Amino acid sequence: MELNKKAYGDYVKQITPVNGLLTDMGKAFLTGGLICAGAQILILLLVSRTGLEKEKAQTLAQLTLIFLSALFTGLGIYPKIVKWGGAGALVPITGFANSVAAPAIEYRAEGHVFGIGVKIFTIAGPVILYGVLSSWILGLIFLIGTFFGIVRL
Repeated sequence: MELNKKAYGDYVKQITPVNGLLTDMGKAFLTGGLICAGAQILILLLVSRTGLEKEKAQTLAQLTLIFLSALFTGLGIYPKIVKWGGAGALVPITGFANSVAAPAIEYRAEGHVFGIGVKIFTIAGPVILYGVLSSWILGLIFLIGTFFGIVRL
């Protein structure tokens, strides 16, 4: 039995890819940086070329990133970007859009209700839940702090 465990351990070491920490961090930095730089360029173009207010241009840029992420996920491009860039592609808002779109694509064969409808928030659901819950708790703390004069507006 010990020989089988050792052979299995050797096999796992042999097929497990070795990733360098600095290489992975560099790829993540480059990927996330390019996504954010692209968004910033889009914002600057929208403000300078269309005369949109900065806040509206930022909102439009976010919507564009979400749309492109979902589109690239559907076309099979975004998973390749994530595989190469790691957390650099998963951390920005594009990663969140990808986490919603990917299960919808994966489970579409099971139908609209039991496939897409049930599985679409498999990954994103906990993020939404805990984001709303933590915002509510922080808002309550802020309200109590304001009421007792600890926090001032």
